[in-house]
Amino acid sequence: MQRLYDFLRRHPMWVDGFWAVVLLGISMLGGAASEQIGPWAAVVPITLLLSLVVALRRRTPEGMLLLAAAVGVAQLVSDVAILPADFAMLVIVYTVAAEGARWASRFALVAGLCAAPLAQLRWSNEQTGVAGDIALAVLQTVPFALAWVLGDSIRTRRAYFAQLEERAARLEKEREAQSKVAVAAERARIARELHDVVAHNVSVMVVQADGAAYVLDAAPDQAKKALETISSTGRQALAEMRRLLGVLRTGEHQEAGEYVPQPDVQQIEDLVEQCRGSGLPVDFKVEGTPRPLPSGVELTAYRIVQEALTNTRKHGGPNAGASVRLVYFDDGLGLLVEDDGKGAPHELYEEGGFDGQGHGLIGMRERVGMVGGTLDAGPRPGGGFRISALLPLKPAH
Repeated sequence: MQRLYDFLRRHPMWVDGFWAVVLLGISMLGGAASEQIGPWAAVVPITLLLSLVVALRRRTPEGMLLLAAAVGVAQLVSDVAILPADFAMLVIVYTVAAEGARWASRFALVAGLCAAPLAQLRWSNEQTGVAGDIALAVLQTVPFALAWVLGDSIRTRRAYFAQLEERAARLEKEREAQSKVAVAAERARIARELHDVVAHNVSVMVVQADGAAYVLDAAPDQAKKALETISSTGRQALAEMRRLLGVLRTGEHQEAGEYVPQPDVQQIEDLVEQCRGSGLPVDFKVEGTPRPLPSGVELTAYRIVQEALTNTRKHGGPNAGASVRLVYFDDGLGLLVEDDGKGAPHELYEEGGFDGQGHGLIGMRERVGMVGGTLDAGPRPGGGFRISALLPLKPAH
C-alpha cells in the first residue's frame, strides 16, 4: 500500500484521470436514466468537456477554469439540466483558489457565486415559488464558497510553509558561513600563537648555541648540555612548525607583532587563582607525575581550561562552582573541567570565546585537532556543563 501511495503522489495526473473517467461514467449513466436532462447532442460534449476539466486541472488550472465557465454558459444556452459532471466546477474552483493565478482565483470565486443563482433562474421550480428559489440558490452557492475558501486556505498554508523552509535554509546557510568565519579566525589565532612558540624555541636555541660556543674549550660538559638542549628544543620547534604549516594551509595571513612566550600548563594554577579572586569557586587538582610537555600541548591545555572557566563565569549563574582536573598519563595529558551552574544553551558555548576573542567549542575543537587529540563537551545530567579532552604527547600522523 505504501508503494501505491508513493506512486500516486508522484503521478497526480493519473489520479485526476481516474476520477475524470468515474465522473464521465456516472454522468452518462445518469443521463441515460433520465429523459428530461436535455438533448444528447449537447449532453455528451458537455459531459466530456467537464470530465476533461477534472483530468487536466493540475496541468493548466487557469485554462480549465475558462473551459468550465464556457461549458457552463453552453449548458445554460442549450438547456441541459444539472449533471453529475457539474461537480467538476466545484473541483476547478478549489484547484484555482489553491494553485492558480490570483486573477483566476478571483474569477473562480465570482463565477462560483453566480453559477447557482443562474442555474436556479434557468431551471426554476414553479412549485417552490420565489422564496424557495432564493433559498435553493443560496443553499447551492454554499459549496462553491466553501470550495474557494478551502483552496485559498491551502494556498496560504503552502505559502507559509514555503516561507518557513526558505527562512530555515537561509538561517542554515548563515550559520554555516558564521561557523566557517569562526573556524578561520580561530585558526589564524592558533597560527599566531604557534608562531610565537616556534620563535621562542628558536630564540632559546640561538642563546644556547652562543653559550656552547663560548664555553666549548673551557667547559666541555656545559657545552655538551647546551647542545643537548639545542637538540631537544629543535625537535620541539620542528613539531610545532609542522602544526603551524597545517594551520597555514587555510591561506590565512599572519599578523606581524612581537614574539612572546605563550601560556603553559604551569600557568593554569595562576588562571584558577584569578577565577577564585573574581568570585568563582574552583577546585583544582593534578593527578599523575607532572613533566615537561610539548609547547603546543601545553598551550592547548591552558586555552581549554581558560575557555571552560570563562563560559562558567558567563553562563553558569551566580552560585556556580567549577572543578579542574589535570591527569598526566604515560602517553598524554587528560583534562576534565566541570561546573554545577544552571548551564546555558549549547549554542552559547559554541559562540563563546577566549575572553571574548575566540569562538567557544569551535576554537576548542580546532586546537585539540591541531595536536591530534579528542574533545567531548556537553551538558551534565545533573546540571551544568562538562568538557573532557585527551591530548597526546605525540601528534597523530
